[in-house]
Amino acid sequence: MQIPEEMTPSRKNILIRLLYTLLYLLVFEIIKIIVQIAVVFQYIFLLITLDYSKPVRNFSNKLSTYAYDVIRYLTLNKNQRPFPFNDFPEPLEKPEERVVFR
Repeated sequence: MQIPEEMTPSRKNILIRLLYTLLYLLVFEIIKIIVQIAVVFQYIFLLITLDYSKPVRNFSNKLSTYAYDVIRYLTLNKNQRPFPFNDFPEPLEKPEERVVFR
């Protein structure tokens, strides 16, 4: 499929996007560390109290939506730069009402 000439990106624009991509790859690595900390904390909290931490659960839900936004930008499936260049995304889905362990 031929791209119309007016939509063909310049090398300068590609390099600028590449620089943002490198920045967001670093951001994604930080997100992964934060998720790992949240998971460990949540399970320790759960083992001690036999209930999950609602604030950590809500934060993790928002963070997963943000990670999804970052991945879409990194993989060229989204043009708008994620937070902090735009608003932090709202969660895509609400958490499950009840967590079940089987």
